Amino acid sequence: MVAVESLASVTPFLIGLFTVAMIVYSIRVFTSRNLGDAVLAIDALTVDLIVLMMLVALHYRSPYLLVGVIPLGAWIFLLDLIVAKYLEKRWAR
Repeated sequence: MVAVESLASVTPFLIGLFTVAMIVYSIRVFTSRNLGDAVLAIDALTVDLIVLMMLVALHYRSPYLLVGVIPLGAWIFLLDLIVAKYLEKRWAR
């Protein structure tokens, strides 16, 4: 278990690192050539956003900032299910 106080020194670095990763994933979403690559990039982008929101909540020591994490996780799960159903129907023909 890591103490929250020890995270204070590395949190700004991690926030910057995840922000750069999110920019790279966003570029991948707009330049992908097929649906699978785009969905994978959106998944990674959403997971990075969830981690970024958790780091900001730890940095400010506010649990109320974590409220948005649950709908984001549910949204990405639903997106994966919908895309999987679409691809299954498309390939079944």
